[in-house]
Amino acid sequence: MSIAALTSAEPPKPPASGWSGKHLLGLEDLSREEIHFILDTAESFGEVSSRTRKKVPALQGRIVFNLFFENSTRTRTSFSLAAKRLSADVQDFSASVSSLSKGETFIDTAKNIEAMGADVLVVRHSSPGAPHLLARHVQCGIINAGDGAHEHPTQGLLDLLTIRKAKGRIEGLTVGLVGDISHSRVARSNIWGLTKLGAKVILCGPPTLVPRSLEGLGCEIAYSLDDILPRLDVVNVLRIQSERQQQGLFPSVAEYSRFYGMNQERVSKAPGDLLLLAPGPINRGVELTPEVADGPNSAILEQVKNGLAVRMAVLYLLGGKTDAKPAAD
Repeated sequence: MSIAALTSAEPPKPPASGWSGKHLLGLEDLSREEIHFILDTAESFGEVSSRTRKKVPALQGRIVFNLFFENSTRTRTSFSLAAKRLSADVQDFSASVSSLSKGETFIDTAKNIEAMGADVLVVRHSSPGAPHLLARHVQCGIINAGDGAHEHPTQGLLDLLTIRKAKGRIEGLTVGLVGDISHSRVARSNIWGLTKLGAKVILCGPPTLVPRSLEGLGCEIAYSLDDILPRLDVVNVLRIQSERQQQGLFPSVAEYSRFYGMNQERVSKAPGDLLLLAPGPINRGVELTPEVADGPNSAILEQVKNGLAVRMAVLYLLGGKTDAKPAAD
């Protein structure tokens, strides 16, 4: 790569085809072609992070608000850094010290923030559908950064990008989603994205955490991780969402780890080129052991790196679209 490329202030050129969406609310709403377009754009933005000057003026003058009504470290930081690398102004919003505590509604809060000139609202909320509600009441772009147990589309996209870069394709692969499927928004975005791009998806975990109803989305259901491991090209280890469970849905953490934790013995049962993903935060010793998390099959830190590129791409693609009408009910 030339020195000029390493120090260029110009953003990379997006791929030739397009994505006309005003919001990113979920992967369920996107076509196969639109998903590939976003992934292609993200791959081009990945190059920006390798430059000496890791900043381009693509969103100069634009304002991005992070409206997080749930705690987050990875996603909030990734969106903030992505917006700053595009030269946007970034403002974080904390619900606990806002006028929400005085009785202001969720929609009025968003409208007031939009009135300050926001171009994009990045929204995380514990209620499924909260970003969809805002998209019907504001003019600016909405990015769903996780809504309850519904979807987490940028996590789904970064998982797809990580698989595509590592394997060279997604179509024809067999991907196992292992763990708390019932409460996982990552699982739902992965299911929509992977099946649309032609992968076979196997959902695996205790019967209390793997709803049979998801078979209707084209997935296979399995309760024994050891039985399916030899068939898997990729395994995505999902975190136990204890904060979303109203009751204990398995006997103990130790028993869960015994039957569903990824350890070195289980890695040895899988194909040698098994790709291991985990959306984080990871619980070492529960969903996976430290030697597996840090081992040669793990792409956990590559996921974090690709997450930055995906969020730069999504912000870039939505950042200039402020003149469209709100989504229809």
